[in-house]
Amino acid sequence: MILGITGGIASGKTTVAQAFQALGAVVVCADVLAREIVCPGTKALQEIAECFGCQVLREDGTLNRQLMAEMVFNDDQARMALNGITHPAIAALARTRLREAEQGGAPLVIYDAPLLYEVGADREVDKVLVVKVGAEVQLARLMARDGINRQQALARVAAQMPQEEKVARADFVIDNSGSAKETQVQVRSLMERLSPAAGAPKLSEIAE
Repeated sequence: MILGITGGIASGKTTVAQAFQALGAVVVCADVLAREIVCPGTKALQEIAECFGCQVLREDGTLNRQLMAEMVFNDDQARMALNGITHPAIAALARTRLREAEQGGAPLVIYDAPLLYEVGADREVDKVLVVKVGAEVQLARLMARDGINRQQALARVAAQMPQEEKVARADFVIDNSGSAKETQVQVRSLMERLSPAAGAPKLSEIAE
């Protein structure tokens, strides 16, 4: 079984994915794939350089991610052009990695993808888990994580698909507003529910 994990910014998606990984799941992370597809020598990086100019490349041939982000931040056309290059490449690599994980006999495969719904990747998974978080908790974590003020944090949250919409479309929801222990309990409970469907032994059958 492939379980897609998504949620809003600073909701703790990666933390939840890592908790599943600790219980035996294999995790494929879209953010990691996004870096892989722009490594030197890749088709995506070549297309980006052709579209935006060689100034987006560092001397060692790697992508200048900070400059790229600045170029597309307030330019919808530039951002759409970049997404048109990167999103298909990420999707293709994700399908390969997810298929490899399934064929490798993983009890549960996790696809950790912040833009799961936005790019239609929910069609590539069996079920979707949304990690939600209280609004004030989200803002506090985002400000602490990225070193930004409240207004900047609010803008970043507003730029995303509303959390309520993601929750409404989800098959499962984990509330990550509380302590790490509380989140772990929810992860273990869901893993118990999904293990039989994934062909894995129940957690009670696995030694602590």
